[in-house]
Amino acid sequence: MKTWFITGASRGFGALVTNLALQQGDAVVATARNPQQITDRFGDHPNLLAVALDVTDETQAKAATDAAIAKFGRIDVLLNNAGFGLMGAVEEASAAEVEAVYRTNVFGLLNVTRAVLPHMRKAKAGRILNISSIGGYRGAAGFGVYSSTKFAVEGLSEALHAELEQLGIHVTVVEPGYFRTDFLDATSLSVSPTVIEDYATTAGRVRGVATGLNHNQPGDPARLAQVLIDFADAPNPPVRLPLGSDTVAAIEAKHVSDAAILTNWRQVSVSTDFPSDAAAA
Repeated sequence: MKTWFITGASRGFGALVTNLALQQGDAVVATARNPQQITDRFGDHPNLLAVALDVTDETQAKAATDAAIAKFGRIDVLLNNAGFGLMGAVEEASAAEVEAVYRTNVFGLLNVTRAVLPHMRKAKAGRILNISSIGGYRGAAGFGVYSSTKFAVEGLSEALHAELEQLGIHVTVVEPGYFRTDFLDATSLSVSPTVIEDYATTAGRVRGVATGLNHNQPGDPARLAQVLIDFADAPNPPVRLPLGSDTVAAIEAKHVSDAAILTNWRQVSVSTDFPSDAAAA
């Protein structure tokens, strides 16, 4: 039996993984700002601990982790799932909107990870799954600020992977594409009220596309949840796990684009080194 610690467990991917983990006999510390939503959804399950957690509150993160250890004695899998989106051109986003999405998506993830890591280091074992996005691999008009938070999650995850692997703790950043969850609903996606007409064909167009795509996304969230359940036992887990055919296509396209940049600009790129001793002589 594994013990999962899941943030944002009241809905979306978090709720689906919680349900599957309980079904297979694992223990789950399911956290949410309002833990009553978790209790209402899953009932009084002996392997379930519903805990109040606003990930932006470092004190609450520590308290939730302490409650998990007191109840189950260990945390085997941390699923950093809590987060929300922000849609709008970069210039359209206010400072307050930018700060809010960073507090949850980046600083919240850091708060929870720092609270859990001492227990995993003591056990010399553990899995950390950080939910990113295809937006964490390539930025796109209309989601620039949101993508920047997920770029941060990708960088943190790569560094954590390098720092913790020798301690028996495996870190993977999960990169979903568009999945048929409530991500594009108002409960998960903040939309900048400022609209600048000059961005009508870029970020503005994305606003319209997102409305049409909502609940018509290609990805099946139930299949993603099952992948994460199985992945928790996978030997030698990779540092990143792309999920969704749209994610795979976007990554492949970026590889082609970046390869072209290296080809076309290689001489300029390497010209900035100090001349070698031999060339200088």
